[in-house]
Amino acid sequence: MIQAVATARYIRTSAQKAGLVLDLIRGKDVNRALATLTFARKSVAMDIAKVLRSAIANAQHKDGFSGDVDRLYVSACFANQGPSAKRVRPAPMGRAFRVLKRTAHLTVRVSERPEKVAPIGAAAGEGAARRPRAGAKKQAKKHKPAPRADKKAEE
Repeated sequence: MIQAVATARYIRTSAQKAGLVLDLIRGKDVNRALATLTFARKSVAMDIAKVLRSAIANAQHKDGFSGDVDRLYVSACFANQGPSAKRVRPAPMGRAFRVLKRTAHLTVRVSERPEKVAPIGAAAGEGAARRPRAGAKKQAKKHKPAPRADKKAEE
């Protein structure tokens, strides 16, 4: 199974905002993930799409890759916090407020899905003649409880 990683460092967004977009594509096929990022309404989605395309290209150049991009999926993606640039903003009465300009390191890992291998003897119609489940017999034998006698009927 092929795995490939791509990382973009010092992206000018917070790791929390990037994580919201990365949650949208985690576990999806790469084609569906790229389509999702195209229509995401966050500006960091363009940077994540660039990293995803780089991870796909890295997977294609690895030895042992089958050549089928449709079998690739996003196995892991995360955003780590990068260094924050500290700036000073003037405030009333001669004071100053500190502004943090955050950065993030984006990482996307793609993997190849294993091929589905069918057993040799399993044809299309052979699975239909199975024995019934054990719970099915118990449901058939279930009966209604006897009605309770009222106290008035006894008197």
